[in-house]
Amino acid sequence: MSTNFRALASDISGTLAQLRADIPDTMRGFGTLSQAALRDGVLDRKTKELIAMAIGIAARCDACLAFHAEALVRLGCQRAEFEEMLSVSVYMGGGPALMYAARALDAFEQCGGEHAQRREAPTPA
Repeated sequence: MSTNFRALASDISGTLAQLRADIPDTMRGFGTLSQAALRDGVLDRKTKELIAMAIGIAARCDACLAFHAEALVRLGCQRAEFEEMLSVSVYMGGGPALMYAARALDAFEQCGGEHAQRREAPTPA
């Protein structure tokens, strides 16, 4: 099953716009919380987004994968950094996290994150 994470982020953004109109206090509060939590501090924003992506993997939240992949690409996250975060996510979450780690990598690449050269498996001698 393949998910178009860019389209998902766009679709959810439209629904979130409607929620901003319908429940403005809640959405404003969530926006304030998000800004405060992600602001550079002892941890920089990219590190905080990597943590958010790891939690998105653990929670199996496709929309979280889409939004945090976009943010990580904007912040210049390198594939090696992203894959180290995936390793920790898999370590902490086991098999289900491994399946969502693969989906997170798809989201990262679809949002413009660097693609690794795909190595072909060596042929047996």
